[in-house]
Amino acid sequence: MARAAQRSGGSARPSVWLTDRARHGGRGGGQPSGLDRERITEAAVRLLDAEGLDKFSMRRLAAELNVTAMSVYWYVDTKDDLLELALDTAYEGLALPAPDADEDWRDQVRALAGEYRAMLVRHPWLSPLAGRFLNIGPRSLSFSGAVQQVIRRTGLPAHGITGAISAVFQFVYGYGTIESHFHTRVAATGMTPDAYHRHAMTEVARWPGAAGVIEESTKAMEARGGDTVEEMMERDFAFALDLLVAGIEVMVARSRD
Repeated sequence: MARAAQRSGGSARPSVWLTDRARHGGRGGGQPSGLDRERITEAAVRLLDAEGLDKFSMRRLAAELNVTAMSVYWYVDTKDDLLELALDTAYEGLALPAPDADEDWRDQVRALAGEYRAMLVRHPWLSPLAGRFLNIGPRSLSFSGAVQQVIRRTGLPAHGITGAISAVFQFVYGYGTIESHFHTRVAATGMTPDAYHRHAMTEVARWPGAAGVIEESTKAMEARGGDTVEEMMERDFAFALDLLVAGIEVMVARSRD
């Protein structure tokens, strides 16, 4: 009855990582259908990438694996448990600086921010899950540890470390989330990003009262430069990140003074 309630959403647990099954991956007594938790989670990530979060279901995943839904539940108690496992799996393969890497912290911040942004764009389903779950899986913690290590090297006082992390990576979270939504919306139209952008700007400019806003936006975009949507996004991201890095430098100088 407890498992049935959890599957239906009647009883939620704080995190799959706070259970023994998350660490050991199964109920014991054999592995039905030749499955294992890793294979199930990887299939879930592929399905989420292909069809999105709204269409994801345990029944659909079981069909993809050519097994029954009960076989999947041998390894996870709830759909949320599996989504949390998929969330952590998405962090796999992110390039992290070595603990003893002799690089400027600014370059390392930019590199980690770029890795995080790329992950959010690659997996559009990830950003809502990152806000729903504790996100304390081993891969996520490795990324968090690398971020903390780099921000400590900036010279900020201890009380400023978490604020700097929030400033940089909550910005990246927001930027990457909007970017991933844009690409998902464009893909649904069958247009290219550039064609979609031109079409939207042209149509909105015809709305009463919108011409002035579009004119100012066009001037700003021309000043920034970039012939394609991708180039414009890259330039905006890089400049915004430079502003945050410069802000950290200012706060380091203040703390020394």
